[in-house]
Amino acid sequence: MKKLVILGAGYGGMRIMQRLLPNDLPEDVEITLIDRLPYHCLKTEYYALAAGTAADHHLRVQFPEDSRLNIKYETITEIHLEEKTVELSNGEFVPYDTLIIGLGCEDKYHGVPGAPEHTYGIQTMGATRRTYEALNNVRPEGVVSIVGAGLSGVELASELRESRPDLTIKLFDRGEIILSMFPRRLSTYVQNWFIDHGVEVINKSNITKVDESALYNHDQRIESDAVIWTAGIQPVEVVRNLDVEKDQQGRVVLTPQHFLPTDENVFVVGDCASLPHAPSAQLAEGQAEQIVTILKKQWNNEPLPEELPRIKLKGVLGSLGKKHGFGLMGERTLLGRVPRVLKSGVLWMYKHHSGS
Repeated sequence: MKKLVILGAGYGGMRIMQRLLPNDLPEDVEITLIDRLPYHCLKTEYYALAAGTAADHHLRVQFPEDSRLNIKYETITEIHLEEKTVELSNGEFVPYDTLIIGLGCEDKYHGVPGAPEHTYGIQTMGATRRTYEALNNVRPEGVVSIVGAGLSGVELASELRESRPDLTIKLFDRGEIILSMFPRRLSTYVQNWFIDHGVEVINKSNITKVDESALYNHDQRIESDAVIWTAGIQPVEVVRNLDVEKDQQGRVVLTPQHFLPTDENVFVVGDCASLPHAPSAQLAEGQAEQIVTILKKQWNNEPLPEELPRIKLKGVLGSLGKKHGFGLMGERTLLGRVPRVLKSGVLWMYKHHSGS
């Protein structure tokens, strides 16, 4: 039997399994999935779990059930490309014929002293659970500082405002206006929403240090009961340790067919892959669809296409609490209740019709 090993059950790994099982996996191929958790997690909704407005079990999607799917619940410590094995924390070595690396990302602290030790994050389910506990235990009328006003920071701040109206929430943003990568009309709407709802946005910030009870913006000390870090991501350490070509963000450089230039049997999907778009669940799923196409051609000994179609992204939807939101669909900016309803609908469809 040929061994297809998938590292990580994120959006990319999950979509690959859904597309291959039950009908499109050759009889001489078996899949081994390696992940720490016994379910797929809706990472795009971690902000709601951290803020206490979504229950843990609402963020879970079960894995496909198939006799040819073997699952190992372990932590991956190293990938040995020359030996074609994956090393696990229990000392086991898992051999592969084809490998798909979909291990996702972790927080990037940009060398800020104290940030790794004294901040909370929402990049993994485990980290998000710890953040939820920390926020739940913040004293009444306490201060929560959120560093980074990208999509994650914005959604967390707005959701926390609804969950804990007693808190003073400070949102630190490096730009002149929040969500500066989006059209100005959208950025202005979101920034004004925060002003209207009593969230303090500190633009042009530069966090220089974090300690146990405060952060420092331009070296000015700001007391905080909890500091949440949403100010950048990087590939997980296992991928950072791989001796392969990477881009400036540390993501793995791939061929147009999504495998390593040096090994057509090693694919990288999702946040660890160097692609022309910012990492997202949509991008990982689109890439996964193309990887499945390449896998089928490899298994059938068919020639591979020199180029693949550009992955089409439908747009971005973000929430501002449970009643308001924002979005960008092509050139069209959406503000208010409509994008929030759309986002809820997309989430419902994913949970109940995932892979169909």
